[in-house]
Amino acid sequence: MYEQVSHSMLNDILNRLKDEISEQDLRHFYTRLGANFYAIHSLFHRLYGKRPDFEAQAQRLVETMARQYIRRPEALRQIDIEREKDYNWFLHQRWTGMALYCKGFAGTVKGMENHLNYFQELGVNLVHILPLMKCPKDENDGGYAVSDFRQIDPELGSLKDIASLSKRMHERGMLLALDVVLNHTSNQHDWSLRAKAGEKKYQDYYYTFTNRTVPDMFEQSMPEVFPETAPGNFTWDEEMQRWVMTVFNHYQWDLNYTNPAVLIEILDIILYWANQGADILRLDAVAFLWKKIGSTCQNEREAHLILQLLKDCSQVTAPGVLFIAEAIVAPVEVTKYFGEDAVIAKECEIAYNATLMALLWDAIATKNAKLLTHGITSVPVKLERATWLNYIRCHDDIGLGFDNQDIERAGYDPGPHRRYLIDYFTGKFSDSYARGVPFGHNERTGDARIAGSMASLVGLEYALSADDPKAIDDSILMILLVHSVLLSFGGIPLLYYGDEIGTLNDYSYRAEPAKSGDSRWVHRPQFDWERATRRSEPGTVEFRIFTALKRMIAVRSEIEVFADFNNRELIDVKNPHLFVYERYHLHARNESVLVINNFDGKSQSVDLSQLGHWGQTAYGHLTDLHTGQDPDIINNTLVVPPYGFCWLSEMR
Repeated sequence: MYEQVSHSMLNDILNRLKDEISEQDLRHFYTRLGANFYAIHSLFHRLYGKRPDFEAQAQRLVETMARQYIRRPEALRQIDIEREKDYNWFLHQRWTGMALYCKGFAGTVKGMENHLNYFQELGVNLVHILPLMKCPKDENDGGYAVSDFRQIDPELGSLKDIASLSKRMHERGMLLALDVVLNHTSNQHDWSLRAKAGEKKYQDYYYTFTNRTVPDMFEQSMPEVFPETAPGNFTWDEEMQRWVMTVFNHYQWDLNYTNPAVLIEILDIILYWANQGADILRLDAVAFLWKKIGSTCQNEREAHLILQLLKDCSQVTAPGVLFIAEAIVAPVEVTKYFGEDAVIAKECEIAYNATLMALLWDAIATKNAKLLTHGITSVPVKLERATWLNYIRCHDDIGLGFDNQDIERAGYDPGPHRRYLIDYFTGKFSDSYARGVPFGHNERTGDARIAGSMASLVGLEYALSADDPKAIDDSILMILLVHSVLLSFGGIPLLYYGDEIGTLNDYSYRAEPAKSGDSRWVHRPQFDWERATRRSEPGTVEFRIFTALKRMIAVRSEIEVFADFNNRELIDVKNPHLFVYERYHLHARNESVLVINNFDGKSQSVDLSQLGHWGQTAYGHLTDLHTGQDPDIINNTLVVPPYGFCWLSEMR
């Protein structure tokens, strides 16, 4: 009966829209809408069904989908159809990504287009441009305080430039990923300015209150995201004479998703950028979308319903577009952002594997894989038609959000171990060559997160300044080692711009007042194109890193078992320095690759007889796919060099 109600409502809505859309070819739209509308109606009703304007808002929702479908360029509609037919396309091992700031990497969007050859030379075919929408000059949180969702920063170019970049990338078989900030706007956005001016409609777009009664109730259970730099979760706005919820910074106003008008506005924005040519949209801060008194206001059930609704609506208008969930939360929570279906991602097809990232940094600092091995088993298995984004570095800080039980299982005391990692990566030990910078340091507790480029964190900055050849060699090996994991573990590997040539910390941010208080700018550099030319000069640091990564990416793209179908098994080899796993075909287990990563600065060995069929074929029958050479095997014992790795396959 309920399904009949939803379809009756759909018929009424389409009848009201028929004059506006009657001359359009909407065959695919109608088919997809019919297939998805019961789910869309159900979700919308669960969120907003008690409101007197429910039916009017539901009509606006369908109108938004229809209008954006009509505006969708024909070339993008064809891509949608192709991806619907090959629905596992994004799980393929051919994809390798890079995240970057447009201004830092190429200056402008046109500059990005001029550097597409660079990506293809390396083997990167997915480019994530970090936020480029229009923001205030100063209070912008690195692009995440948006003042206009439909324009890009004029210093970077125009919408025409985005469309041109997308077209050129599609011609080369490349994907474009862009950010959409879902949780908040800048206090200089048109909605917030109109709220300040007293317009009740737009005050209801945010959480605003005339006194502290409700904010104080929220504060009893809400944690502070940045307690040192942005304490509390509410800010008094003098112009509006109201308190407004500002979870991240005082200039970022949290959107009120209990208002369906907000959800429809955000859906319209998502589809708008899909129509500009984005293949993937990174949805920022999704864990914070629903606020509820008495809770932490994170990971609420309604936040998941919102994402499911946005995904179902996107499936109608732009089904070829993927969502990335930016949810840096506990492992047990993060997989929920794929959705609760047994197979299909009903919310976001992709999520950041922040747990793997943090565990890899632990392995670098401790020179062993004990916590890495324990911690990765705490990450629930992902859905079959979803995938991880595996990264070692990004624009943000490095948090140490390991589960305390995993730390204890690895033989450490959680508090002292985290402090050790902070001290190690900020170079406080004589045997640590890391040159990280603390971020969000809490003087009272000693807690901190870590900022710094990958190369500086593994010791390359120190090694070059000391002109220490062995330290240079070790730091390069560590860079390649962690990329071995990213490229072989299962998921989409995401490089961070500059890592491929060993870019060091950029301390120039300290001289800029707008950036000096945020140490994360130390790893948001201006890309050094002069230095990048040395990637073609044998013997240079740039050549050694770039060439090795290029080979790893090329080899990976040819190995089918590196596609992501939950086809990985961790293997305990009783050596704490080694991180070992097998990648295999689901329907042909004998076609597999054994990956062995050594996080110690000394050679390590493994008895292949522990590894089933791998020990039986060791003599003269194994090859390292990465090097194309035979591995070092003596008396059925495989030797892995310091900070080395191997991707082993049986020769047939």
